[in-house]
Amino acid sequence: MFGAAPAQAADGFRYWSFWQRGGDGGGWTYAVQGPSSARPGDGEVIGFRFAVSEDSDDATRPRGTAGFTAVCADTPAKGGTKRVAVVLDFGTAADAPDHRTPPAPRTKCAQVGEDATAGEALAAVAKPLRYNSAALLCAIAGYPESGCGDKVTTSGKAHAAPKGDGGEASDDGGGGGSGGPSAGLIGGLAAVVLLGAAAVWQARRRRV
Repeated sequence: MFGAAPAQAADGFRYWSFWQRGGDGGGWTYAVQGPSSARPGDGEVIGFRFAVSEDSDDATRPRGTAGFTAVCADTPAKGGTKRVAVVLDFGTAADAPDHRTPPAPRTKCAQVGEDATAGEALAAVAKPLRYNSAALLCAIAGYPESGCGDKVTTSGKAHAAPKGDGGEASDDGGGGGSGGPSAGLIGGLAAVVLLGAAAVWQARRRRV
């Protein structure tokens, strides 16, 4: 009765999760505030990871160990602004809606106003962003092309990548800014409202 049992199918959601960490050290921490509320300081790092997760405890961290110094090395400090390193991880083929290889991870340095939110930093470096009617962030840099927080039934883990930091996220040198992840999210719209992945997750759990 208490022997090994076959893997049980579990329900998860395919979505972009939001993470934070210090400038050049420490690990990723699942953000307790959404990107529209969190206000990273100058020299901090924020990350977004697309994956299938059952809940915030199961969420997969962005891969790579790139720190603020490496990401923002070519962006000089400027009065009245702050620099925030943005890491975008589009996940693995196992996470992708069509199971095709997604875009490679990338990094960007956002230079924004001193009081800017994480969402505004994201908007400054990645486009296009896509939202649903409930203002839930569905796509960063146009990825994925369709779907939004879709429910997924899996047997075991849907994502093959480890939860911890994995391979390096690459800096696209600015060329990917137009196709970057979620900068498109907010895509230059000053009034865009970003809901945090944590808040969205809690709302979805209440509806289930």
